Amino acid sequence: MKPTLIRGKPWVILDAEGRLIDDIDTDQIYHNAYLAITDPGEMRKYAFSNLAGWEDFPEKVRPGDILFVGENFGAGSSRQHAVDCFLALGIGAIVGKSFGAIYKRNAINSGLPLLEISEIPIRELMDSDEVVVDLETGEVRAPDGRLIARAKPMSEVALEIYRAGGLLRLKPR
Repeated sequence: MKPTLIRGKPWVILDAEGRLIDDIDTDQIYHNAYLAITDPGEMRKYAFSNLAGWEDFPEKVRPGDILFVGENFGAGSSRQHAVDCFLALGIGAIVGKSFGAIYKRNAINSGLPLLEISEIPIRELMDSDEVVVDLETGEVRAPDGRLIARAKPMSEVALEIYRAGGLLRLKPR
């Protein structure tokens, strides 16, 4: 069974002025120039390739790392590549203020954990080398157990899909 405690480096997606970037659309997550690529090993190279200041993200991120994003993350098209590139990188979870409706559904159906949070404690996350996100409670903690933030936990249905490895791997009831 997949773990519900996700431990990884926090990546807070900020602009050059140090503000959360809102309205990151699927074209910024995964540019349409690479849509013909379907091999996950290749797709991973292009995550955030169209987001100013984040083009080298795939070279820095490690499996299990956690993204912290602003409002309306994944807005735009139904581009599955924008979910699959993060799965290919091994992103442990994405914690955001809100998500585009189609992106959220695609991520959940693919088994990529998303948590919604009202406020992102940028400074505390930037000062942390690692955090632990509890998908069942929504708690974001420092490795020493100190609470950094509390997000809305994943729903039971989303957790069930995540644990199965995606909707298509879910066993019929």
